[in-house]
Amino acid sequence: MNLVFFAIVLASFAFAGYSQFFGGPFTPETLPMQVMTKAMADSAAGAVTLAIGLVGTMALFLGLMKVAEEGGLLSIIARLIRPLMVRLFPDVPVDSPAMGAMVLNISANALGLGNAATPFGIRAMEELDRLNPEKGTATNAMALFLTINTAGITLLPTTVIALRASAGSANPAGILGTTLFASGCATLVAIAAAKIFQRFSPAPAFQMETARDNDRPSGRDTDLMTADAGYPLWVSALALVFLASLIPLAVIWGRTLSPFVLPSMMLGFLTFGLVRGVRIYETFVEGAREGFQVAVRIIPYLVAILVAVGMFQASGAMTVTVSALGKWTALIGLPADALPMALMRPLSGSGSYGILAATLANPAIGPDSYTGYLVSTLMGSSETTFYVMAVYFGAVQVRRVRHTLLAALTADAAGILFSILACRFFLMG
Repeated sequence: MNLVFFAIVLASFAFAGYSQFFGGPFTPETLPMQVMTKAMADSAAGAVTLAIGLVGTMALFLGLMKVAEEGGLLSIIARLIRPLMVRLFPDVPVDSPAMGAMVLNISANALGLGNAATPFGIRAMEELDRLNPEKGTATNAMALFLTINTAGITLLPTTVIALRASAGSANPAGILGTTLFASGCATLVAIAAAKIFQRFSPAPAFQMETARDNDRPSGRDTDLMTADAGYPLWVSALALVFLASLIPLAVIWGRTLSPFVLPSMMLGFLTFGLVRGVRIYETFVEGAREGFQVAVRIIPYLVAILVAVGMFQASGAMTVTVSALGKWTALIGLPADALPMALMRPLSGSGSYGILAATLANPAIGPDSYTGYLVSTLMGSSETTFYVMAVYFGAVQVRRVRHTLLAALTADAAGILFSILACRFFLMG
């Protein structure tokens, strides 16, 4: 991460400096260095604003997670998916709270809940860090979880559908099929990449007994750590079949059901906690307090990555890169108009949303063209890799990311490729 951060800043400075000395003419307000300086200040302020905006969301969802955890929901979920999770994360005890938190994070991403997934992901990282014998270094499980997160399968890209609807699309939800295909294939590539690359980046094994002996919060955490190994195989299989049956429901009634997701989640978690005898109000407040502390802790990491991305975009390096690569990427089905989205998506969520909105609103492109479908699919089937790394690893002060970045970028590349294939297949026959 150190080298990536420095490379982005160096490239931005070099390009802006070259443009200022050999480009022009410029007014005092349009000098490349002046523009980049303003972008740095704006990005730093925007990072803090973003973190503050996350405070409420993280407090809400970590509060709900605390209620669910105290009621034993995480243990139930972890045991249900034991056959899959044990194989993906063999170093993590199946009854660890990390299992349930990872499942909730992946589920929230699959439903297109955006920032709602972040608190779950941070909690998963905190629990994985409890098992980490070498603090500050990413474990194999951390790397795999983050890689899956950056290419997570998406059933319902609600925000993208809303943007397409606002742009006047005749079929705003038409990207459900392309997004599901692209994100599903990218997830498989992400898992394979993380498993392969970890062989060339060895790390100490988890110390499970040490993790079990650590002091843990009061309540039902002890129950999670002492839960049985899992449900019978037929129960897990039945649960997976039920989840699979939700896919056609999401495709057919996705737009109708999406407004009910968050309210239903809150009501469901609170009802579950109440039935299980949890003091839901006090427990919710305790979890919300933890969410506030985490949101404040990630501010420096957000400032670092968003300032670097802002410099890269303001320097003009992004524009030049698009111009140079566009004629070549067009040959594989990635037109120049869609290339900015492919380049920006791993770097900045707000930047990629801006590019998506501008592309869909462009009368020469529109939401229902090939390019409109492609940028929508790219947005819905990939994640902001550097943002996720900054937030999730920042929450547990991981500085040595090992093979995580390479695996995540491989998943990003796969997401782009399969988005192109999906759009060409669904739209061009």
